[in-house]
Amino acid sequence: MKLTKISALIGLSAIVLGLMVGCSGTESKTETSGTGSESKTETKAADYSGQSLAIDGSGTVYPIGAALAELFGQGAEITVGKAGTGGGMKMFIKGETAITNASRPIKDDEVAELAKAGIEFIEVPVALDGLCIIVNPKNEWLKSITIEQLNKIWNQDSKVKMWNEVDPSWPAEEIKLYGPTDAHGSYEYFNEVVNGKKDNVRPDYSLNAEYEPLVTGVANEPNALGYVGFSYYIQNSDKIRAVPVDSGKGAIEPTKESIVDGTYSPFSRPLFMYVNKAKMDSSSLVKDFVLFALSENGAKAVEAADYLPLPTEAAEIIKTRTEAETTGSIFNKKEMSGMSVIDILKVAN
Repeated sequence: MKLTKISALIGLSAIVLGLMVGCSGTESKTETSGTGSESKTETKAADYSGQSLAIDGSGTVYPIGAALAELFGQGAEITVGKAGTGGGMKMFIKGETAITNASRPIKDDEVAELAKAGIEFIEVPVALDGLCIIVNPKNEWLKSITIEQLNKIWNQDSKVKMWNEVDPSWPAEEIKLYGPTDAHGSYEYFNEVVNGKKDNVRPDYSLNAEYEPLVTGVANEPNALGYVGFSYYIQNSDKIRAVPVDSGKGAIEPTKESIVDGTYSPFSRPLFMYVNKAKMDSSSLVKDFVLFALSENGAKAVEAADYLPLPTEAAEIIKTRTEAETTGSIFNKKEMSGMSVIDILKVAN
């Protein structure tokens, strides 16, 4: 993520002010004259020179983490990896990272493994995303696609090879499928929504460990079909086209508005940071970085990464829960499925 794009959104003065007196760490020094009649308070940004913070996880959330790390600055050495949500969770469970990014809620088995390892975690939604079904721009005939049609193409028992086997009005051309590997949260999220289970997927598609080659594959193949997060679609909208999705209420295109208001269902979703509570308690760098992510400048970094900031009301609740160090997950409950972020937060509170 280039700093020039972030700076254009926030403005250099706002960056400096945010770092100096924002929610990231500060030190205050008060001087009082001998008479006690005058006082002066000096506030300066914390200096994290020599300190490091390791973040890994979701490739979808990676642009947000990279933007936040670049903007946070303050001398800290912050590394952001993109091993995928599943890969990041494995490192998080081993205690190798203080923060792991995730494009889906934490799983029950991951919660159990963290408990076994004695690790308490804080769940921090940081943005909203829409999983986009993408095709090559030369494909102008696919005006929309249903969940049932996606299931017919992608489920593990599918024998579909040609477009017209899904819908007779579609061309008699072979479908070329592109998707992420099982290390990615988007893989699990897509399969659960479309096929009912995270590992229910046909094996004969082009598996991609990174999203960039996935996008390139779709951009170069006229009969391609794949899926990526909203940021990857927006950043490559000159190379790929997003197909409106019909989940039973008419075809809805993925846009900022439809993702935020939830009408782009069932592919609207929150994106997360999961934070090791003990590491946050023992490191002001970890705590200040997490709170920075929930600040106004953090929201603008989310926008710079081409994702959608959380609604104000939701952001305030999340910040309160984070400052209170509320542990555990509220977003992995089955009864919360299909609910908006703000509704889930209200139920939990």
